[in-house]
Amino acid sequence: MKTKFITLFAFVVLLTSCVGAEDDLSSTIPVQDNKVLLLKVDYTTNTFEGGKELTFSDTTATFNIEVEYQQPGDFGGIQLYYKELDAKIFDGTIVWDGTGEINYPESFEPASSFEVTLTNDYVFPTEGFENVFNPTEGNYDYQTIWSAVQSLIKAREFVLSNPDAKARIFLYTPSVGVGNPEEWDWIIILKN
Repeated sequence: MKTKFITLFAFVVLLTSCVGAEDDLSSTIPVQDNKVLLLKVDYTTNTFEGGKELTFSDTTATFNIEVEYQQPGDFGGIQLYYKELDAKIFDGTIVWDGTGEINYPESFEPASSFEVTLTNDYVFPTEGFENVFNPTEGNYDYQTIWSAVQSLIKAREFVLSNPDAKARIFLYTPSVGVGNPEEWDWIIILKN
């Protein structure tokens, strides 16, 4: 009888320690980071120039972009925010008869630092594009712009990890008035 009691007691202790261990293991399972990818494409040549991946500690079920635009009399600017987190994702100045600059992100990784797929398939955001800032309400060929980044492994990772999302896009024009389109860039925004 004593042996049965010891065996039962050992089994209960072992079972209890296993349940605790499973709880500890589940807390170490990695959670997907909340990331936004900005890709910069030259306006006149549709050449990929660089990108920046932003990581956020908080997660949300939705991703909306809030735009703050200061129309340039002499100086203006545009800021984009991850609305749900009230977190800045882009900030650029706009100069009338001059040239503004991107203040945030402070730098973009060069195009050469992004890996490119060697396959000939074409990946496209299934929900298409949303122009988050289009003051001229012009119609643009987003397919041509997207072609500059669709072969990037990083862009494909974002599209595949969030297949129901639209790719957000806007034209950053740091120079207006007698602006120089060669200074302008498309900014493509992807959310994982």
